Parts: sequence; structure tokens; C-alpha cells
Amino acid sequence: MIQSNIFQFEQDIKWEDAGNGVQRQIFGYDDKVMLVKAKFIKGGIGTLHSHPHSQVTYVDSGVFDMTIGDETKTIRKGDGYYVPPHVVHGVVCIEAGMLIDAFSPHREDFI
Repeated sequence: MIQSNIFQFEQDIKWEDAGNGVQRQIFGYDDKVMLVKAKFIKGGIGTLHSHPHSQVTYVDSGVFDMTIGDETKTIRKGDGYYVPPHVVHGVVCIEAGMLIDAFSPHREDFI
């Protein structure tokens, strides 16, 4: 079983460049779950993609146009969304902000 440290401190976690105006920090995880912070500059793009993980996301700050499947909605601080496994999704950042993602199982490609 893989597992992160029990405690994670923001100042100790390196920001990784995810491209297209997006950076991410990997927080706690094991083989069943993972928490990730994604920071977007205005105009940043999370390109359309799919993966075998369930994803739940909370909008910590900013404004985003979020596409899940064939539907696009504008989401803001305090909003959230769920992406079922294998569903195409992506986001365009309208106002700089932060998304908090939870994945199940963990994203092996992130560690």
C-alpha cells in the first residue's frame, strides 16, 4: 500500500507546473483516495480529458467555466462538482482561483 505522510503542510509541498496556466500541490493520499490543490491563473485551461477515477471538486476561489460531458456551467467560490469515471471534462479559468480535487482511487500519474 502506498501512503503519504500523515500530516501535510502547505509550505513544505512543492507546486508542480501542470501546464496551460495551472499548478498543483499533492496533499494526502493512499491507494484509495487523493487530495490535490490546483491553482489557475486567469485564462488557465484544464484541457478536456477523462480518467478512470471518480473526482469530486470544491471551488476554493475564482470563477471557472466547467464542462462535464456535454454540459458547461459557470462555477464560483463555494460551488463544487462530481465527475464519474471515464467522463470527459475540462475547465477554463475566468477569474484566477483554486480548485480542491479529491480522486478515488489515487492518481498514480501524479506521484
